[in-house]
Amino acid sequence: ALEPVSGALAAGNVVVVKPSELAPSTAAFLAANIPRYLDPKAVKVILGGPEVGEQLMEHRWDKVLFTGSANVGRLILTKAAKHLTPVALELGSKCPCIVDQLDSKRDRQIAVNRIAGAKWSVCAGQACVAIDYILVEEKFAPILIELLKSTVKRFTATPECMAKILNTKHFQRLSNFLDDDRVARSVVHGGSVNQKTLTIEPTILLNPPLDSDIMTEEIFGPLLPIITGKEDRRYY
Repeated sequence: ALEPVSGALAAGNVVVVKPSELAPSTAAFLAANIPRYLDPKAVKVILGGPEVGEQLMEHRWDKVLFTGSANVGRLILTKAAKHLTPVALELGSKCPCIVDQLDSKRDRQIAVNRIAGAKWSVCAGQACVAIDYILVEEKFAPILIELLKSTVKRFTATPECMAKILNTKHFQRLSNFLDDDRVARSVVHGGSVNQKTLTIEPTILLNPPLDSDIMTEEIFGPLLPIITGKEDRRYY
């Protein structure tokens, strides 16, 4: 989300940065350190919650860039329309991984290691570049699932290895995905949750209903649906 700042400054612009209130430590770090290394007249860091964001959008800006949820993105667009301010939005979406070949043992493990790293890694899938779900030919699904199970066990040998969910609200959102009986029946690995520690076990699901919330919303967490299809690849 900070990448556009460098381009804006290089083009001679003044920038106002409003970090997310959901990451207060990062926001405080930016507010304390950006003025130390950049001209405070050129870059301002404003801290606060949604009410601060709304106040900022009352002003006439030359350009607004927002990274976050679609719901907040709609509000940004509505506010910007008042001044006809150009807006760039980077919002959540579904990010599939397509697995179309698992012929050799070497290729299988390489693919699974990359999937596990891109899905769970250090932030439990809470990244916009994380894999959201997998598309795979039906015949490869059993092999893929078993390899993922064994790899996940290596990656998360102890509870301390599991990254926490960002906050209680997001934890509840992810838990609600699994509370759907149709989705719960599709769990083939994991599925345990701990609200006290805000941890959710890396979870693999096989063919959850395509109209369920887990398949229509960005997951942004350690839940990994696998959707199978026939060899003709029309499901791609």
